[in-house]
Amino acid sequence: MALIELIEVRKSYRLGELVVPVLKGVSLQVEQGELVSLMGASGSGKSTLMNILGCLDRPTSGQYWLDGREISQLSADQRAMLRNSKLGFVFQNFNLLPRTSALDNVAMPLSYGEANLSESEARQRAQEMLALVGLQDRVHHEPNQLSGGQQQRVAIARSLVNRPQVLLADEPTGNLDSKTSEDILSLFQKLNQEGGITIILVTHDPMVARHGRRTIHIHDGLVVEGAYAAEGDAARREPSPEATL
Repeated sequence: MALIELIEVRKSYRLGELVVPVLKGVSLQVEQGELVSLMGASGSGKSTLMNILGCLDRPTSGQYWLDGREISQLSADQRAMLRNSKLGFVFQNFNLLPRTSALDNVAMPLSYGEANLSESEARQRAQEMLALVGLQDRVHHEPNQLSGGQQQRVAIARSLVNRPQVLLADEPTGNLDSKTSEDILSLFQKLNQEGGITIILVTHDPMVARHGRRTIHIHDGLVVEGAYAAEGDAARREPSPEATL
């Protein structure tokens, strides 16, 4: 069974009396240990899809299977518990706490996770995560004492501290220069290859997407290339010529 499977997932939003469909029947699979790029232009539905994959929202209809559990109808509290235990997030804007050391920024998720670590154990794990991303000599630095690339490395360390099964990176290089972007994307590749972490890179940029082993294209609320058909289909779903980007 795939680590992630979506089956005919749809998402609509109501604006007054108007119902706006955003996802129009998305089916895809992501296997354990994959590095996948989820690529689409602004308005394509990729952010909505990422929110569903990250348990930040739930679909209007369809099924979402994560690690063998169907989770599409979980409550907000149940989704929060699942996020804390199985998912890590990296965002474009880093989202680090100011006037807080790198070590404390990384350790923060452990305070509401399921690890039940002591303070010394939490700090030890945070130090290990900072060493993993090459910042063992920056543990006491605050965000304003770090470069943009270093801040993103702190954010990546924070996303890994609860040892998630899936790391979702939403435009992770959007605020970085090209050289630093390449360094961060190489770090994702290293984490995937050496740590076996399943990573989904969400991006509009083909240069970022090429760092994935596979690219899932989303266009106008539909997957048009690069995703498996839902389990039980006779064959992989092929995009129609008119749907191909």
